[in-house]
Amino acid sequence: MPDGRLGERPLLRNHPLAWRLSLILWIVGGLPLVGLAFDPTAELIQRVDMRVWEFAVDLETDAGVALATVFDFIGSSWVTVPIMVVVGAFLIWRRHWESLWFWAIAMTASQLLIGPVKALYARPRPLLPLVPTSSYSFPSGHAVAGAAVAVSLVIVLVPAGPERRNLEIVAVAFAGLMALSRVFLRAHWLSDVGAGGALGVAVAVGAAALVHYVDDWRRDPRRVGRAG
Repeated sequence: MPDGRLGERPLLRNHPLAWRLSLILWIVGGLPLVGLAFDPTAELIQRVDMRVWEFAVDLETDAGVALATVFDFIGSSWVTVPIMVVVGAFLIWRRHWESLWFWAIAMTASQLLIGPVKALYARPRPLLPLVPTSSYSFPSGHAVAGAAVAVSLVIVLVPAGPERRNLEIVAVAFAGLMALSRVFLRAHWLSDVGAGGALGVAVAVGAAALVHYVDDWRRDPRRVGRAG
């Protein structure tokens, strides 16, 4: 019988390492978050973003646009929201409560990083986007959701171990391609997707560490105290 852990294995094998990785990613993602809040650094970031925008214009090809448009659809709410619902329902059905808590926290936190932060910064989109866009630019919702969903899927569906590490690399690579596709389509600035991708992975890894730590403490508080 399942004990609340998918595949009867722990969500993580090393939550202290996951905490450190999540902290590093929060710092990386937070740099543009802080930089865009102040005029001198915001101007510098915008200059870099404009250079990258010009480079993306020069690289435009029909094949590249077609491929990037596929990523545009994959990262849209038409795909990510059903995935969130279906995976949540699957975890309930299998009674994998630790994984379900992780999934709910990661998905909720990733969504809170999109709409409210966009409204707070109200950053205009790049010029001449190649796909329809809505709302503000920072951070990239596709980058946040793509990274959070991809990494979280690996965590809940694959037991901890070498195979998961390999698939986590694939998930991060997918998140990177998703982020770059948004720049290529001129739907976002580079800083939008850089922050979004880092924060999306940080949310997934941090949520896994949090839920795993709480579950370990619930099972054996003394062991958690010794590990700390």
